[in-house]
Amino acid sequence: MSVEFKDYYDILGVARGASKEDISKGFKRLARKYHPDLNPDNPEAEAKFKEINEAYEVLKDPEKRRLYDQLGPNWQHGQNFEPPPGFENFRFTSGGAGFDGAGFSDFFETIFGGGFGGRGAGFRQDPFGGFGGAGFRPGPAKGQDIESTLELTLEEAYQGGAKSISLRENAPGPGAMGGRTRRLEVTVPAGVREGARIRLSGQGGPGRQGGPAGDLYLRVSILPHERFKLDGVNVVLDLPLAPWEAALGATVTVPTLNGAVEMTVPAGMSSGQKMRIRGRGLGTGAGRGDQFVRVVIRTPGKIGERERKLWEELARESDFSPRDF
Repeated sequence: MSVEFKDYYDILGVARGASKEDISKGFKRLARKYHPDLNPDNPEAEAKFKEINEAYEVLKDPEKRRLYDQLGPNWQHGQNFEPPPGFENFRFTSGGAGFDGAGFSDFFETIFGGGFGGRGAGFRQDPFGGFGGAGFRPGPAKGQDIESTLELTLEEAYQGGAKSISLRENAPGPGAMGGRTRRLEVTVPAGVREGARIRLSGQGGPGRQGGPAGDLYLRVSILPHERFKLDGVNVVLDLPLAPWEAALGATVTVPTLNGAVEMTVPAGMSSGQKMRIRGRGLGTGAGRGDQFVRVVIRTPGKIGERERKLWEELARESDFSPRDF
């Protein structure tokens, strides 16, 4: 069986001499693009996601990357393989390599062993310095960390507390968790901000060879609100006022994320001016934001004859000019 060489550097879009950080950035960028959750019913994206995971599994590990670099694109499967310098003690066998449940390609299985020591050709190091063809078996390794999105309402982000989420595990490949749905209880910190990450220890990809599981990171995404707007950690609310309330001042009830409050509107307010309610934004401690109340003056759409006469009388009596630029 002919096994095609796979250029892992080209798959991740990085140079052959790329740093570990560049390789990680390339992987994360492509994994987000081709993740099956973002490309439902797209087999091409799922296949690309598997390929990206496979490439990252090799290039992130210094030892596997060294072996891969020494094999190079001229590697051939089976008896035709001519090892590069330093590989004289390796013996490769053709043991029925193929795609398995872990999602690795024939090339990966043949070089590194199916599922790190499962079926397929590979190698292992003899304790006396030689190598045999039983499949490469590394020691215990922590599973891959996984990142997902946690959508919260603005009220949930402000109040915090327990939240039940469903996590679909449908991304086969290195560090992936299978094809099932799990329910997890998440404790949301009160005042959590947009983009913050919540870590769930041991809820990521399974460890290898008895190693610990990776961690699950939930990146907070706050949903749009019908009434409030977010400005960093501050909350902004538009407060409609009648013209006479803005001119004469008024006491009004203002909603906040922590219940309604009574607010005194000073006389002479104009549209766009803001008032502050301290400590009613997101964040914690000294970094907690405020709520800003932005005045929006509204006029009645329909007025009766008596009301019209009053407005006309006010217009004659007032010397106010709103267009004194």
